[in-house]
Amino acid sequence: MRILTGLQPSGRLHVGNYFGAIKPAIDAQGEGDGYYFIADYHAMTTTHDPATLRENVRGVAIDFLACGFDPSRGVFFKQSAVPEVNELAWVLSTVCPMGLLERCHSYKDKIAKGISANHALFAYPALMAADILLYDSNIVPVGDDQKQHLEVTRDLVGKVNEQYGEGTLVMPKARIREGVAKVPGLNGEKMSKSYDNTLPIFGDEKPNKKLIMRIQTDSAAVEEPKPTENSVILALYQLFAGESEYKQMISDYENGGCGYGDFKKRLAEAYWDYFSPMRARREELIANPDEVDSVLAAGAEKAREEASKVIDRVRKAVGLI
Repeated sequence: MRILTGLQPSGRLHVGNYFGAIKPAIDAQGEGDGYYFIADYHAMTTTHDPATLRENVRGVAIDFLACGFDPSRGVFFKQSAVPEVNELAWVLSTVCPMGLLERCHSYKDKIAKGISANHALFAYPALMAADILLYDSNIVPVGDDQKQHLEVTRDLVGKVNEQYGEGTLVMPKARIREGVAKVPGLNGEKMSKSYDNTLPIFGDEKPNKKLIMRIQTDSAAVEEPKPTENSVILALYQLFAGESEYKQMISDYENGGCGYGDFKKRLAEAYWDYFSPMRARREELIANPDEVDSVLAAGAEKAREEASKVIDRVRKAVGLI
């Protein structure tokens, strides 16, 4: 069983990224033949500054390794290190109906947010399909917001196999990530860079803890009980604290006698302690850039080896060789 996961290099990794995608991906290592790639071609749809793109890609590579990815148990590489993905995307484009792309919510949502329309943004699902199909992936873990792109991929597999022969491409299945922690941002909305409400994993202690201390709360006095429902502090604390510490905070909320300042300090300490080993590992990687380069180079070699098998099969099927 081959499992494929893509990581978007869109800036600093935050707590929502970690619990929503990074941790589940790392926890799944060893479950199957894992392929993990940094989607730098995809990032070009919205990032047009080359220095920023390089910095973001490097940051994702370092952060993913720092968060616990084991290169001996999976293939980790840059999307652009396997140029065959663009050839497969073109083949898919020749059978992809315009209406299939026009119905994709992601394109509509990004245009609605003011992102300039371009061909790459519109054709994004075809390249995403190529990412998946180039490695004969069987399983693709996705969130609810990406289900449609996986459905597009499956539609394209059906069209290619109907046109050029059954077995030309492997039909992947979506694995909807259920039970993944719902991570609220500092303002109560879903944690997202788009909402400017994120809590970074890495960075300096003082400014990051200041972000926590600025979480909005109601005006309940110290001695009064505090509402537990929809509490951002409690929701975040549950991610970082042990079960007994979390139950104690709920008790303190309900019984009164503790102020929100105290709860925020507990949250800040638990958050800082939770990521302490990852910050230490990240510093090691920054001090040893050759280690990161070596992991990505080895991953690219393995990925191209597999990609060449699939692209040769496709070339023969469609008549290019």
